This record gives sequence, C-alpha cells and structure tokens, in this order.
Amino acid sequence: MLEILHRDDYLVAIHKPAGLLVHRSMIDRHEQRFAVQLLRDQLGRHVYPVHRLDKGTSGILLFGLDPRSAASLGQRFERGDVGKRYLAIVRGHPPAEGLIDHPLSRRTDAYAPRGHTRPDRPGDETQTAQTRFRSLATVELPYAVDRYPTSRYALVALMPITGRRHQLRRHMKHLSHPIIGDASYGKGRHNRFFAAHYGCQRLLLACVGLCFEHPATNEQLELRARPSPDFEGIATALGWRDALQAGLCAAADS
Repeated sequence: MLEILHRDDYLVAIHKPAGLLVHRSMIDRHEQRFAVQLLRDQLGRHVYPVHRLDKGTSGILLFGLDPRSAASLGQRFERGDVGKRYLAIVRGHPPAEGLIDHPLSRRTDAYAPRGHTRPDRPGDETQTAQTRFRSLATVELPYAVDRYPTSRYALVALMPITGRRHQLRRHMKHLSHPIIGDASYGKGRHNRFFAAHYGCQRLLLACVGLCFEHPATNEQLELRARPSPDFEGIATALGWRDALQAGLCAAADS
C-alpha cells in the first residue's frame, strides 16, 4: 500500500518508493506495477499524475483527483511556480553552494502517456535548465574505489528551477559529481562500491519537499517527506544523521 502524505478533495500526494514507475513506459515494458494503477486501486477512484519522478527516484509524487485540478497543478509545474527540494548522495566534494546553468538537449519522455512524447531529432534545440545546489555534508572514506587512495562523497540538497527530463542526474554529471546509483549518468565503480558496502540497490535521489499554490483555495501548500529508510540508512552509515535532519528542516527554504 502506498504511503499517503496529503489528501483533500482536489489532490493527493504519496511517497513513491524507488523502483516504481509513475505509469507505463515503453522502456520498462516488463513492469506490471505503476503508481497510477496502485493509487487508483487503493483509493477506488481515478487519479491524474501532475508531474513525474524517475523510476529510481523516491519521494513526493503529486496527483490531481479530477482533470481540472491536475491541469491547474501541471501548469504551475510548467511555469516554474512550484518550489522543489531533493536530497542526493553524490561522488566527490562539490562546492558549498551554487547554480548549475547548463542547457540540456531534449530527450524522449518515456514516462509520458502515448502521444505525449517527443524524441530527439537532429536539429532539436536544447532547453534551458537551471538547478541550485547546496552541500550539506561530506565524507572521505579509506577505500581506493577509483584511481585515488581514498574516496569522497557528499550529501547535497538540489533545488531545480526548471523541470527537464533527468535534469538533476544530468546536471550533477555535468558538475562532475554524479549521483550514486545512477546507471545512466553515474560511475559504475562507485555504484558497485555502495552496493557491496551499504547494500545500495537504488538511485540515491529523493524528493523531500514541494511548495505550491493549491488549485482550489489558492493557499500556499507545503509538503515534506523524509527519504525512505534505505536512503536514510546509508546517510546514517556515512555519519550524516544530523546533516540529513537539517536538510529536511530547511525544505521550506527551497
């Protein structure tokens, strides 16, 4: 059963676990379980996804309970009127804070329903993409995972300003601090190290905060969620329990 973080007459927010698709994808054709289907069955009514989270990302996922509310919320996401905050564990020690302003090429959205995808084509222009980040904690481990005698990792808060596909994963790769567990944009040696030492079988990226205007009342609604236990367990093992809590408490500032 999916964990419900918020529900009213117009919208519902769940905590999506890592490994669960939002809805059917042509890439993961073998998958039989989707958040849309599970939530529909759990509530006994239709639900309408407002935004997306990658399959490997956990955290807050928002649905409208009617087409009008979903469309209104979707427009807020498209306009950049939604404050979003993520936590990630990355390779290396990033700067204390900064803005990643790096355009991204258009990508096929395998999570959108049929008829709403647009594949890359020669000549497709890039899209502006911006992400603010803040380093919350760092660690240096006495393991030669790569070409150095020790290995560095960091807990970071990510606040996307735009909403491009795989934006956070691609931006952290661009910054040379890829997210641990990212099979597409990360580094296999570090992913395998975390799998062997911490039992990590997922992308270490979690949506922990959303702030937006309610589609019916126009009041500001703030949703927060802790990362799932597997994420928190790894952060704790790395000595970041207090930093993780501080990052969650600061979600309202995103």
